[in-house]
Amino acid sequence: MKKQLPHPILSLMLLGLWLLLVNSLSPGQILLGILLAWLIPLYTARFWVAQIHIRRPLLLLRLTGTVLVDILIANIAVARLIIGPQERIQPAFIRMPLRVQGNVSISLLANIITLTPGTVSASLSPDRSELIIHALQGNTPEATIAEIRERYEQPLLDALEQT
Repeated sequence: MKKQLPHPILSLMLLGLWLLLVNSLSPGQILLGILLAWLIPLYTARFWVAQIHIRRPLLLLRLTGTVLVDILIANIAVARLIIGPQERIQPAFIRMPLRVQGNVSISLLANIITLTPGTVSASLSPDRSELIIHALQGNTPEATIAEIRERYEQPLLDALEQT
């Protein structure tokens, strides 16, 4: 079964994404979505270095909700910051030591940071121990790091990595 469906969660995500993109639940689109969701992971499995092991899927689902809410809130905060006086904007680069170590965890954390308005993952150190983040409001780097750790990094550690 593992050879025929190498990444079942990816397949479900691809099916959902396909149905959202075509904006249709017609039998033909569902069938095409199932076919794509099966074939894409099947033919790309050889490019995947390691299998993703999700230890706590509900925690990942909760993290997804947290990220979506944070994106909405951050959009409003960044809009206020940009519309307001220019002195309030204090951009800075922040070096965040990483606790996550897996490729998937680091990629997800970097992408979550970039998706949240006001922060961008700028670089990963060569030894993969630090993430360099550009923050639009970087006057309190410790608070920014603490918030990222609590809201995103710790759930990723708990859900994806062995502790």
